[in-house]
Amino acid sequence: MYEPEWAAVPIGMDADRWVTRAECRKVVVAVHTLVAGQRLLDVVDLVESDPRVQVVYTRAPDVFGAGVSGFLRSIGALEIPWAQAVRERFDLAIAAAYGGVDQLHGPLVLLPHGAGYGKRANGIGGENGPVYGLDAQRLLRDGRVLPSVLVLSHDEQRDVLAEQCPPAIDAALVAGDPCYDRMVLSAKSRERYRRALGVRRGRELVLVASTWGRTSLVGRDLPLFARLQRELDPKRFQVAATIHPAVWGGHGKRQLRAWLERPMARGLILVEPEVDWRPAVIAADHVIGDHGSTSVYAAAIGRSVLAADSPERDLDPGSPQALLADKAPRWKPGQRAEPQLRRAAKRLDGSLRAAVAARLTSRPGQSHRVLREKLYQLLRLPIPGKHRRPDPIPAPDLGIGGRRHA
Repeated sequence: MYEPEWAAVPIGMDADRWVTRAECRKVVVAVHTLVAGQRLLDVVDLVESDPRVQVVYTRAPDVFGAGVSGFLRSIGALEIPWAQAVRERFDLAIAAAYGGVDQLHGPLVLLPHGAGYGKRANGIGGENGPVYGLDAQRLLRDGRVLPSVLVLSHDEQRDVLAEQCPPAIDAALVAGDPCYDRMVLSAKSRERYRRALGVRRGRELVLVASTWGRTSLVGRDLPLFARLQRELDPKRFQVAATIHPAVWGGHGKRQLRAWLERPMARGLILVEPEVDWRPAVIAADHVIGDHGSTSVYAAAIGRSVLAADSPERDLDPGSPQALLADKAPRWKPGQRAEPQLRRAAKRLDGSLRAAVAARLTSRPGQSHRVLREKLYQLLRLPIPGKHRRPDPIPAPDLGIGGRRHA
């Protein structure tokens, strides 16, 4: 496992002797997983370009931490070891998961790493288990509230937090969903994303979106990918897949590609775990998804979604995941694919999109402004200039050795 060397600059006792930009506010971004890292970049971008701010990154402890250091190197991040990160004091710490964050020194901003807080904590009381991320086990240590700011996407999450972890209610900030907001802003780039993914003119893109775990599409129906390649006319359809990074890390890249070798040989576009999955969702005409966040975002931006059976006892009934599982057309593995895709697309009238989006965020279009103001408040710095809208999501890069990867 790769472990970066301790950094002498830009942090540390003697760093001021060596840095070129002095007296910067120090920010540490604790990246637990690839999913968390991708989510955090939207927020870090709100302060990272400020010449008064120095950002460093660290790989925080997590069972699904495989690939994080490679991801940080790929974005040019200055990575410091976790052992060093917990021995320094920072002006701000930002994370989108919980492992070890009690060891960080500095005001902590905690964000969700998916579509809100949609799932119940595993193994804690079955159907009565707490909503994960809004529970005392995650948010308290020895009676101390860990986050200075706990970012929520919806007002109703405050009610859940007040019930599950009352001491943390003062830390709550309803900021909306920066991932959703940026996807909406990037809709105008849809044709560019389709070209980057290699979707040919006149073809419909069918995206299979799988989360991780035994109840996911990969866990229950791995042959689905090959089946779609066989059933759907390649002159009219192309098939792509976004698979949760925990599957890639938990089984290995080589193994997952080997399992999908036949559908890839037939043209399956496989989105690599380090690649932003959102352009594929925006580019899609149809989505077959499970209870993961990708399906929620697809429905919230108006894509036609066929929902696979979901483990309802693991979902918060008030979450967008539960709403999608209840209201979206059902994917039926025993029936042919194309008629199901056609029926779902015909039913698409905007009502599901509006309902899922309303359950996902109560501050649509506002998240970047709200978060920017809060981050600068914590940094004790005046906000520079006027707020600008975030840039569109970059188009994905194709190809590893000519194979169909995104």
